[in-house]
Amino acid sequence: MSYQVLARKWRPKSFATLVGQEHVVRALTHALDQNRLHHAYLFTGTRGVGKTTLARIMAKALNCETGVSSTPCGQCAACSAIDGGRFVDYIELDAASNRGVDDMTQLLERATYAPTIGRYKVYVIDEVHQLSGHAFNAMLKTLEEPPEHVKFILATTDPQKIPVTVLSRCLQFNLKQMPQTHIVDHLTRVLEAEGVAFEVAALRHLAKGAAGSMRDALSLLDQAIAHGAGRIEDDGVRAMLGTVGDEHLFALLDALVGQNVPAMLEVAKLMDARSLSFDGGLQELATLFHRIALAQFAPEALLDDAERERLTPYAGMLDAEYLQLAYQIAIHGRDELALAPDDYSGFVMALLRLHAFRPERGGAVAAPAKVAPSVPARAAAIAPVAAKPATPAPAVSPAPTFATITQPAAPAAPQALPEARGAAPVAEDWHALVARLPLTGMVKQLAQHCELSERSESAIRLRLDPAHKYLLGKPQQEKLQAELQASFGGSLRLEIDVAEVASETPAERSRNAQRERQERAIASIEQDPFVRDVVDLFDASIDESTIKPV
Repeated sequence: MSYQVLARKWRPKSFATLVGQEHVVRALTHALDQNRLHHAYLFTGTRGVGKTTLARIMAKALNCETGVSSTPCGQCAACSAIDGGRFVDYIELDAASNRGVDDMTQLLERATYAPTIGRYKVYVIDEVHQLSGHAFNAMLKTLEEPPEHVKFILATTDPQKIPVTVLSRCLQFNLKQMPQTHIVDHLTRVLEAEGVAFEVAALRHLAKGAAGSMRDALSLLDQAIAHGAGRIEDDGVRAMLGTVGDEHLFALLDALVGQNVPAMLEVAKLMDARSLSFDGGLQELATLFHRIALAQFAPEALLDDAERERLTPYAGMLDAEYLQLAYQIAIHGRDELALAPDDYSGFVMALLRLHAFRPERGGAVAAPAKVAPSVPARAAAIAPVAAKPATPAPAVSPAPTFATITQPAAPAAPQALPEARGAAPVAEDWHALVARLPLTGMVKQLAQHCELSERSESAIRLRLDPAHKYLLGKPQQEKLQAELQASFGGSLRLEIDVAEVASETPAERSRNAQRERQERAIASIEQDPFVRDVVDLFDASIDESTIKPV
């Protein structure tokens, strides 16, 4: 017997086995069980979501020898014939090749005759939006008042092209794209039944490549089985699809968080060596920023527990504003690839842009404060206006010299570190120690959100606020302990308790200092005579969000 592809072999045979269209199944099963049957149904949705499958299940439910119900037996002659495409009263018509008025006239003439062996004649018109205007007009009367033994089921991927006169005569059901979790679950059941070894990570790549279509997912699964010689492995599937793997994406993200430009460039070189798509890389990077933003504002929207657990730390490390900017840089970087000298340089420039356009970091030189964009003329453009005023204008003072706003001295920490074993007395408090240690990424975030609780000869005990307990990973603790041991000497042990902090953490002090600098910068701009003259002259306002301390 010849091989049957998985998309046909695993086509659902009943409403109970249909995946991902519960809202449609619920309405149809209630209508069948209560015998409230409409004469025309319209199924809409993208390719491979179950439109034709639903039509066949409906035909079996209407013609099953056990009676009309939402649970056809699937074993009788009518059900078997419909599954096999041999039922004479089940007619599938492809509107792409039978789109003329003559074809529709012949179909409607045959519809007047009683069913040959079934209870109902079921006409399924696939891609109905491709019918001509005259063909639609020809079917309107019959579609509105067909014979009692006729049921019409229309299917389309483009309902906007169907005349409203046809839409008003049908019950319309919009089929959803399949969520990736549903596709992964279904592929898992198929592979287990087929006895094929697989890796779950590989199925996620297949589900993403299917883009919401279960048929595409099963076709890709067939291809992956052939590619992997009977096994579904993560590396093999990524090589087959040519997708950028998670290890590349998260390596880029870690380098971006740690401000490690050489590491980002190294990932780009690896992608170039493997001939991976840079357009796909930016697309996946934009998707990753989108998922991290969801983890920040709506973590319940991430249905995959493993994904939520992996993205939550990044959601705490990246500012919400920067995530929006990074998303824009990634999607615009894709548009600019065609204009770049080559894809590699365009991809690298997008990565450098992600690094360059970061929120102000400690020790960085911020841009000079600017007057808000709502002021219609900048200082440089005021001179020509003032040179030939139509009416006497107030004198404009010379361009000001903005004073540099220095960061205020940090208040004394409430607790100082005692002497380190085998070293001179340590004068720095915990805040200064954190600033001095060569920490990056999540380890730096962990240290900045802790306060010193206790220091002994053999241990340092820190206290971490429960709001930041997601930072408390084993790798972060080990790295921080290693840096403390290198600083103090000996086998110093690090202990971290999750509890409410009693004093100001380094992160809080940094935020407070930044807030004070921002307030001083705003006050300096608002009190400047030149700025006040501009605001009065043009009835403008100052956008405080554009002011940055220097």
